[in-house]
Amino acid sequence: MSDTYTRKIVISLTILGGCCVPQLLRAQDAFPLVPPAAEPRNAETSRDQVGRRFIPPSSFPKSPAGVEDLMKQETPQSLETDLTLDALLMMATENNPTLVQAQQQIQGTLGKALEAGLYPNPTFYYIAEQIFVDSETDTDTPGEFQGGAVQQEIVTANKREISRRKYQQRAKTAEWMAVAQQWRVCNDVRIHFWKTLGHRQIVDIRRELLKAAEDSALTTREQVNLGQATQAELHLSNVSLQRTRLSLLNAENMYRSQFAMLSSLVGVELEPQPLKGELKADMESMIDFNQAVENLYSDSPEVLAATAKWQADCVTLERERVEPIPNIFVKAATGYNHEAREPVASVQVFLEVPIFDRNQGTIQQAEADLARQNAEIQRTRLRLRQDLALHYQKYLTALQHVIEFQSVILPEAKAAYANQLGAYKDDRQNWGDVLKTQREYYQLREQFVHHLIAWRTNETLINGFLLHGGLKAAESPTPPGHIDSVAQPR
Repeated sequence: MSDTYTRKIVISLTILGGCCVPQLLRAQDAFPLVPPAAEPRNAETSRDQVGRRFIPPSSFPKSPAGVEDLMKQETPQSLETDLTLDALLMMATENNPTLVQAQQQIQGTLGKALEAGLYPNPTFYYIAEQIFVDSETDTDTPGEFQGGAVQQEIVTANKREISRRKYQQRAKTAEWMAVAQQWRVCNDVRIHFWKTLGHRQIVDIRRELLKAAEDSALTTREQVNLGQATQAELHLSNVSLQRTRLSLLNAENMYRSQFAMLSSLVGVELEPQPLKGELKADMESMIDFNQAVENLYSDSPEVLAATAKWQADCVTLERERVEPIPNIFVKAATGYNHEAREPVASVQVFLEVPIFDRNQGTIQQAEADLARQNAEIQRTRLRLRQDLALHYQKYLTALQHVIEFQSVILPEAKAAYANQLGAYKDDRQNWGDVLKTQREYYQLREQFVHHLIAWRTNETLINGFLLHGGLKAAESPTPPGHIDSVAQPR
């Protein structure tokens, strides 16, 4: 190759290089020299190793069928409201039907006491004897005797007064049962008030958990794009997100259910709305188990009602023992004797002589009722002590948890979350660990709410004589198998 030809080639390359190199450098700046990305493929069918190529992550899963509409039902937000516990108790006092039933049980028993003490009515007879009899002076006479008679039962042994005392004592039993029913209603209103407040807080906490789950799922998607997470982790984050959504729905359902139960107890159909009150309260003095037992034995409406029944049974036995003493029946008649042709009168006095029936069977039944009721008092006390042991254990456990959560667990969890968040801001912690700590903190807050509900519920029951069942029909003061088989109460 000649020098002239070589020079031409160099000049040509120089000119070409001067034109193309700047464009190449600019192109490299715009499009780095990396292998071209492959065409996106379906992530579910891809078996490529993570990070070797771009793989579009799966979108967030949709909610279960039919749940979208339910998720649109917003739980009422906290607003100013006058629906306090005292207002609900007042509504229940005025509208709960079981309180009306308990009041009518008292009125019905007082009616029996009134009827049992009334003196028996006299009986009037019209008498016409031997009508159309013939005599020496007349035929088809109007009868030998035409007149009227009055019969009166004279009650002996003070039976009516004893019967009245018996039903008055039963009315006292009905009064104690009405007091017990009032405690049942009020305790249930209080318990469901605490539960409604608590589940409202749980709804808020689970909303925060849902936000954390969405953030975690988004973080996992970004990690998949960067090759820092696998497809399996992405799917699991979707599962976690969906479970958190369902958990929120469950909390909202529980809140509505508790509010509906509360509304039923107060006897008014209320729409779900915020309540005014605090589930968390200052710790009062701890309930002493032995003192609680003594309070139950001395002041429980159930024990007092059982004792009142026993006193009524004592009066019942007294009443049945005087029953064989016969009442005296006096019958007086006056009229006209057509045979003698002059006014006449007659008097009869009779009584039932207790030779065969001395009421011995009913007396035996009354004695059995009295013995049964005596055992019922003891059974009621033992049952209350047994129930107290169960609820006191729950109360004590819940109280211990509330104290420890307030003093140690929640402050420490909150501090851990704040520490993780601060470390993330300083680029010393990854976001996934921050979210994990945040989720654990929220879950501990939810557990704390459950412990508060358990503490409030069992405290209410222990202080309220363990009575609950505000829509249970009011009990009758008449014990089962008692002597009420006669039309006239006695």
